[in-house]
Amino acid sequence: MTSAEEFTEFAAAASPRLRRTAFLLCGDWQAAEDLTQATLAKVFVAWRRISRRDAALSYATRTLANTYLAAQRRRRVSELLTSRPPDRAADPGTPELRIVVLDALATLPPKARAVVVLRYWEDLSVEQVAVLLGCSPGNVKSQSARSLDKLRALLGDAVTAADPRTPAPGKRPETGDQHDR
Repeated sequence: MTSAEEFTEFAAAASPRLRRTAFLLCGDWQAAEDLTQATLAKVFVAWRRISRRDAALSYATRTLANTYLAAQRRRRVSELLTSRPPDRAADPGTPELRIVVLDALATLPPKARAVVVLRYWEDLSVEQVAVLLGCSPGNVKSQSARSLDKLRALLGDAVTAADPRTPAPGKRPETGDQHDR
């Protein structure tokens, strides 16, 4: 198998995961596609230098995070992109909850958002995130704590209001079972 064929196989397998991570970083599917493509292009250029093929996904994830952060540093746009158009009634349930969470995630600074996504979506350890972002484990821990506090403050009542299935504090969830009543 040639190097190009190996990369094509890797890209086909890794693209969905990279795209989901990119979406969580930037909050927009089109931007996530662009970020994923830019990441795969950079990984392709470095493909011959990646000696351990089992580490290729880690390399690609780090490249994705670095590409996202570099773009955020260069970005001068003061607009906040949202995933829903204005003046549209939202349906209750899971899609609304997703929008609320993504909007809250969008309020975080780029590096803090990257820490939260890599730490809790990608399920990486503190040390792995520190290596990926080129900072200390203590920085990752403090960024995580501050970001989670901010998200909790933003989402506290919003999560309950957005998802009618979520019980109010102090109430038991209704399951429809008569044994629960």
